[in-house]
Amino acid sequence: MLVKDQKKFEDIILQLKILTSDQLKSAKAESEEKRKSLEDFLLDKKLISEEDIVRIKALSSGIPYINLSGKAIEPGVFKIVNKEYCTNHLVAPFEISGGQIKVAMLDPYDVQVIDFIEKKTGLMIIPYIASKKSIQYAISQFQDYQVEVTEALKSIEGAPEGKEGVKKAPEVEKIVQDAPITRAVDTILEYAIKSRASDIHIEPRDKIVKVRYRIDGILQNIMTLPKHIHSALITRLKILSDLRIDEHRVPQDGRFQIVMENREVDLRVSISPIIYGEKIVLRLLDKSATLITLENLGLKGNAFKLIGESSEKPWGMILSTGPTSSGKSTTLYAILNKVNSPEINIITLEDPVEYNIEGINQIQINTKVGLTFASGLRSVLRQDPDIIMVGEIRDKETADLAIQAALTGHVVLSTLHTNTAAGVLPRLLDMDVETFLISSTVNAVIGQRLARRICLKCRQAYEASQSEVESIINTIGNLLSKRGGSDSAEKLGYLGYEKLPFADSKSFTLYKGAGCPYCRNTGYSGRIGVFEVFKMTERMGKLLVSNATMDDIQRTAEEEGMVTMKQDGYLKALVGVTTLKEVLRVARD
Repeated sequence: MLVKDQKKFEDIILQLKILTSDQLKSAKAESEEKRKSLEDFLLDKKLISEEDIVRIKALSSGIPYINLSGKAIEPGVFKIVNKEYCTNHLVAPFEISGGQIKVAMLDPYDVQVIDFIEKKTGLMIIPYIASKKSIQYAISQFQDYQVEVTEALKSIEGAPEGKEGVKKAPEVEKIVQDAPITRAVDTILEYAIKSRASDIHIEPRDKIVKVRYRIDGILQNIMTLPKHIHSALITRLKILSDLRIDEHRVPQDGRFQIVMENREVDLRVSISPIIYGEKIVLRLLDKSATLITLENLGLKGNAFKLIGESSEKPWGMILSTGPTSSGKSTTLYAILNKVNSPEINIITLEDPVEYNIEGINQIQINTKVGLTFASGLRSVLRQDPDIIMVGEIRDKETADLAIQAALTGHVVLSTLHTNTAAGVLPRLLDMDVETFLISSTVNAVIGQRLARRICLKCRQAYEASQSEVESIINTIGNLLSKRGGSDSAEKLGYLGYEKLPFADSKSFTLYKGAGCPYCRNTGYSGRIGVFEVFKMTERMGKLLVSNATMDDIQRTAEEEGMVTMKQDGYLKALVGVTTLKEVLRVARD
């Protein structure tokens, strides 16, 4: 919509401080002399930009302004309106919130377009005014990756196959040199990065190839490809990973790196032979990702306090435990980020280096040349370190060296693979580490899992069912304050929450995601940590000497105030971060 009131147009230009009063007068006189509108004259002379004109229209009409240039839009939003329709009518949906959809429009008064989108989506439109260039940038992000990959592969015909369905090497190499397979692989990787996937699974089946992404910890079917391109696809990835393309019978591991959208991404590649061919799994590590802090990880109250106190001690070990992809390394990175300063020397041994941290000396493990955690740790101890991070304690040799480093005045951070925090101490005993050394060096133990966050775009509150109420009372009833009790403020501070329901409540408010395009109708977007943390005490030391079981250690930790992972998850569910169902999926009894 054009600004028809000339005086208002001029006032807004001055209000936006685009031109001075003298410049405006001069431009107005010259435009009248050339019989041009002031708007056209200013654009021709490049005294004002298209975005400035749109902002002026927004101010005069009261319709909100949006500039989508450079703005990344969630892929799920694109699927709600046809790309061709958006291109023809210059509209671009860019955000969905609850029952509303925000749409950038060149003409926000186009009633026909508004009615069409509302009927098609069932959502109420919130129109925004935007420039043509801004809308076209948003539309350029509309992509159907299944169609793109299929189109790229159309020119690849089935190649002759040898025994066991494996294509002959010369034929495969010829195919891999073609542009279509390169475009197909690039498209699969690009979509994975944009979807925030942590892993890509390429799985051959009898007649097709399935591509699945692990997003927020859950595998999702993404696309199906024709079986005849499988060998070319695998060979292309083998070449990128510097693996043998003529080896199909044994597993292979490799890695490569790509830069996409100014993001540096490392990919770890694992190939295994299955009955239908070779399955490949790629782990994506975004090295340009912003390092998360302890606060944002989901650590609360006493658990946060224990980790902070342990990281400030002059020596000793902090051990993080959990299954693969539970966020152990990220927690250690967050601790390093907290203590990092020019006064201390921090050295890490990692496989692989997941984040680049300014001011920290990071070493990449390379077993092919003999650089293992154990050999690297020996070398690191001669580098005058204050804090050492060992990516993982896998064997007795590494455990002994880490313990010795902690005893000789170093802070050592590391991870172990056990199911609970209580399982760390027996695991060290299994590695033949002396009990007195464990009790003397271990400062704190962290157990953790990653639970999916409820999508904030479609989060809804609901009243807990009777079975959910009983589960809440049984799990965290002892942590909640009683109505009228004097322990309320103390318990809230210990747990790290400003407000929680009372233990004798007969009903609880919980939350869930209704599902929307933003979260791909899953109801979840992103992940949050659920933790259990305990410190080594004199009582724990005595348990180790008496060869206590993991159950004994767990019971003692809880008696000394440890909030378990399940309890931590339930507390997060009560404040609307995740759901009880998700907590039970990752942190069972």
